[in-house]
Amino acid sequence: MPVLDILVIGAGPGGHAAAVRAAKRGWKAAIIEKQGWGGTCTHRGCIPTKALLACSRRYAELKKLGRMGVSVANATFDYAAMKRHQKQIVNISALGVRKSLQEAGVDLKEGEGRILSPGEVEWTMPDGRREHLSARNLLIAWGSEPALPPGVQPAERILTSDGVLALESLPGSILIVGGNVIGVEFATLLAELGVRVTLIEMMERLLPGEDGEAAALLTRELKNLGVVVHAGMRMKEIRENSSGVQLSAVSGPPVEKIQWTQASPGAHPPGGGGKDPDATRSAGSVRLSADYALICTGRKPRLHAGELDALGVGYDRRGIAVDGRQMTTVSGIYAVGDVTGGMMLAHRAMQQGKALADRLFGDGSLVYDERWVPSVAYSHPQVARVGMTERDARERGLPVEVRRADYAASIMARTELRGPGFVKALFHRGRLVGATVAGEGACELIAPLGLALSQGLDLKALRQWILPHPTLSEILSFI
Repeated sequence: MPVLDILVIGAGPGGHAAAVRAAKRGWKAAIIEKQGWGGTCTHRGCIPTKALLACSRRYAELKKLGRMGVSVANATFDYAAMKRHQKQIVNISALGVRKSLQEAGVDLKEGEGRILSPGEVEWTMPDGRREHLSARNLLIAWGSEPALPPGVQPAERILTSDGVLALESLPGSILIVGGNVIGVEFATLLAELGVRVTLIEMMERLLPGEDGEAAALLTRELKNLGVVVHAGMRMKEIRENSSGVQLSAVSGPPVEKIQWTQASPGAHPPGGGGKDPDATRSAGSVRLSADYALICTGRKPRLHAGELDALGVGYDRRGIAVDGRQMTTVSGIYAVGDVTGGMMLAHRAMQQGKALADRLFGDGSLVYDERWVPSVAYSHPQVARVGMTERDARERGLPVEVRRADYAASIMARTELRGPGFVKALFHRGRLVGATVAGEGACELIAPLGLALSQGLDLKALRQWILPHPTLSEILSFI
């Protein structure tokens, strides 16, 4: 086989973007994938969760229709049908990734790729056959996996996000440990479908890295859904038995190792119990029980340590070390996406992959800048941000002007019963340095603000914006 110009290991968003861009420019590109085209985002992350959130949102919105004169009596939902929708969307996404790679001219290889040396990879096919591949440039795109607290392992009733997505029926109650993006999205989805949800977050508020006002708005709306929130509480112990889980949480310093007890053989069928989460409180502590527990304490890079050590590639628990060109400590070996740590977001990985391919095979005009990466919590309401928060600015000693507009000022938000929300923009010396949107449609409204930030636009330039009326987007003109 001729020497490839680039060989990518991992067909998630970053690896996919790099391979497609290189091949479209006429270079010889191949990609190896062993777990499904599209990676974690398509199969265990972005796509399946958003498919189910779309279903739960439609169901929850039925309660608003009376205000509009629409009567929907005795509305019900079919979770099995929702799961079919989820699986269909995942399949469509995976097929789309595969098709786009093929159409670009990328050589697709199913199986496992192991880097033997810079420029050389052993490809193990699903049937066990092996072949050595050579490439001038190697790209590691191994992705990430759920990160669990010390001492805790997945079990029948102690689940990661992967485990919850695999459930074919809804539990009666669930304890969610971790009020980050993943935690609040699952809390929203499950609560809208009638599951009794308790959310435990060790920091003083949900979404601790986001704007405080946005986090407070989301917390109020989750509580309105019936979610019980325990902030400033750290899990100390978790036990599983045949009928559910029991969890104790305390305030104070982090617990070095969680006490964990797994269920004995003889499993209770999924979805059993159906009890309300039971809580017992004492000073600085709480004991909770439910049918299941969902551990949402973040994700970690998927690192094949033996392989990296043999190659001399630098890494630590936070991920593979890369420079501003996405190159590892070994020349000719690059890494993009979750495996590099930082913000583990699909669109971040995509931009890294595109910028790398443009640098290797183009004119290098496309760049990646961490400051321009937007983040979105697809809860209801959504919380989206790009650039700095007010707290970030204070910590950096930057004086900022805060300009804010409420959804209540938008006639379209009121007409469509969008609910509470706001847009907040931060300006330093007249230039946009950060923005947060909280409310329905936040994921769409943050996009133009991200463009404005990446282009260094100031308030004067933004005031030239002519936005269509009536739309939700014209709320941006109020800032």
